[in-house]
Amino acid sequence: MADEQTVIGPTITISGEFQSKEDVSVQGTIRGRIETSADVFVEEGGLVEAEIMTQNIDVRGTIVGDVTAKDRFEIHPGGSVTGDVHAPRVVLSDGAVYKGNIDMSET
Repeated sequence: MADEQTVIGPTITISGEFQSKEDVSVQGTIRGRIETSADVFVEEGGLVEAEIMTQNIDVRGTIVGDVTAKDRFEIHPGGSVTGDVHAPRVVLSDGAVYKGNIDMSET
């Protein structure tokens, strides 16, 4: 996790395109598109209905949409992703829910 981080709190909903050069922690809701050169953390209770482009992604909440991670994609127990994933490293923990296609070629 980088020193700088944008936190989308649990009562916040963002619709549209969201761009950042720092880590993004989603506790609320984002609909549309997320693009960051850092990492994305979808926290427990967080909901992302968007296309995501990031370095690494760590999912404990819910994603509905396609994800492209330049390095690593991980879903923790209780996390849920519906959509296609493109990442060279993929980790699906026991208790995670995933529905979609995985492409592990270099991005």
